[in-house]
Amino acid sequence: MLDHVSLGVTDMKRSQAFYDAVLKPLGVSRFYDYDGGSGYGIAADKIQFWIGPPLDAGRGVRASGGTHVAFAAPNRKAVDAFHRAALAAGGKDDGKPGLRPIYHENYYGSFVLDPDGHKVEACCHKPE
Repeated sequence: MLDHVSLGVTDMKRSQAFYDAVLKPLGVSRFYDYDGGSGYGIAADKIQFWIGPPLDAGRGVRASGGTHVAFAAPNRKAVDAFHRAALAAGGKDDGKPGLRPIYHENYYGSFVLDPDGHKVEACCHKPE
């Protein structure tokens, strides 16, 4: 249903370092940089996640902290690695890795806040 998602960030270098680190365990890399932004995906022709200045930055508006983006993880170990990388890269814990049976019996996820306060998750739907 979705083609891509873009998040507004306030410090591009800080956010690039954060997302470079946290998306690596999920098999996602940065493939594209342009004036003020970067694109991430599983391949250069499959860029589905973008970071850049907030769309209304020229009006003094900061990036929104009310955003939640969930990235698919291939397995539970990748969710754990995502969480460790996020904390090491300056993210804040917002839900340690673990089962979330409220969603379904095999939902294994981890939640962090990125440097701008966006809620970022890695999740795996497969049994261990």
